[in-house]
Amino acid sequence: MSTALTNDLDSLRKEKEAGAQHGRFSQAFHLMPPVGWLNDPNGLSQFKGLYHVYFQYAPFNVNGGVKMWGLYTSENLLDWEYQGVPLFPDQPFDVSGVYSGSALVEGDKLHIFYTGNVKRLDSGQYDYIHTGREANTVHCVSADGRSFPVKRCVMTNADYPEDDTCHVRDPKVWKDDKGWWMVQGARKNNDTGEILLFHAQDPDHWELLRRLTTDEPFGFMWECPDYFVLQEGDSTKQVLSFSPQGLHGGKWDERNVYASGFCMLTGSIEEVYSPIEFSDFSIWDGGFDFYAPQSFLADDGRRILIGWMGIGDTPTQTNKTIADGWQHCFTLPRELYLKDGAVCQWPVRELEQKRGAYHTSDAGHLKLQGIPCFDALITPQGKPFTVMLADQFTINWDTNTLSLEFNNTDKEGAGAGRTKRSEVVSDLEELHIVADYSSVEIFIKDSSLSFTTRYYPDQYWVDFVGDPTSVLKLWELNCTQPQ
Repeated sequence: MSTALTNDLDSLRKEKEAGAQHGRFSQAFHLMPPVGWLNDPNGLSQFKGLYHVYFQYAPFNVNGGVKMWGLYTSENLLDWEYQGVPLFPDQPFDVSGVYSGSALVEGDKLHIFYTGNVKRLDSGQYDYIHTGREANTVHCVSADGRSFPVKRCVMTNADYPEDDTCHVRDPKVWKDDKGWWMVQGARKNNDTGEILLFHAQDPDHWELLRRLTTDEPFGFMWECPDYFVLQEGDSTKQVLSFSPQGLHGGKWDERNVYASGFCMLTGSIEEVYSPIEFSDFSIWDGGFDFYAPQSFLADDGRRILIGWMGIGDTPTQTNKTIADGWQHCFTLPRELYLKDGAVCQWPVRELEQKRGAYHTSDAGHLKLQGIPCFDALITPQGKPFTVMLADQFTINWDTNTLSLEFNNTDKEGAGAGRTKRSEVVSDLEELHIVADYSSVEIFIKDSSLSFTTRYYPDQYWVDFVGDPTSVLKLWELNCTQPQ
């Protein structure tokens, strides 16, 4: 759909991108915005042989602003090609931003559903929670993934429960032999979060089927819901993923301001009634920079998850890429699978294709310099170990707790204000560390828990110290840093 507003926004976007320089903290194999701001991954899919990753994109302001959807495509989940902006905020029902949503492949068509944001301008009159905001559910269809001739507004706030606030968003859609299904995240008037489950026989007419929440309040808003099924042999598990805002007390005070995690359901989502037991909520990531993950089913049957390597409302930390005119990136795509009935995540197997020069520890020690991108596996044999990256960032396992810590906690240090994160990890068979120029991702074998952080070192080096029986294997990654 092309309008005068679309054309002007696209021209301004191209001008902004033309002069972009990502600088020395440019990532080599993680998706970044061409310029400006990136947040939630959207519309993840494999369509006509190509992986499609849409992203919330604000090219005109490195700290956010009006959102549109950019697009990257790839044949291998690691080498990405930017395809421009296919969705702009150019209609009355999305004029304040093309917010998060999902994709569904049906035959030779790609269906996109997203939240069209409309925000009234008088901040003195509206609180934007109960008044002053519209959250419209928008549906559009493409034959090529790049052009969407028609947008249809298929739900407005009038279609959501009366006791919900204006904050209903982030449709995730799937289809089975019973029809079309959709989950959306919501904030109720009593400041508790919930998920709305909708059903349809055609993608333009939806009916609210049920509401899923908890007995006791578990955050004030549940964002970016996702529902999928994982299989292990003849066993299947139903997984409900979401990002609750407003958790506090106990361990939550030591974690990120906003969480992302999942619950295992006892049956399919259309059969399960509230309340959800929040005691069963498991976080996806214990690091500093992870939020709003979304998954999709690849053609080969793999369930792949990608998260936003960032988080909102964190004034104590920053990103040094702001000086270069861009901010945030996505995580490495991760394969989700079941092991003994438990959800696990691990870097996509395609990463092994990028492995180059190989190094290994000697008697529990390895020190290397000048390697910004690497893929490392640690087998600790049940003994403590420490990995120091650069001169300020430490990864430590003491046989009971895995921790990440920046020695210099001010915004000028390698952590740019990040401090310490830790989680109980008492059974560690193998640890997988993947580093790019300005990020580190850590995975625990056969576990759902990862640790993700941005970091900004002055120099690159790895120093591993462990028991003589411990082994670190490290591959340099053959990835090219864009300029």
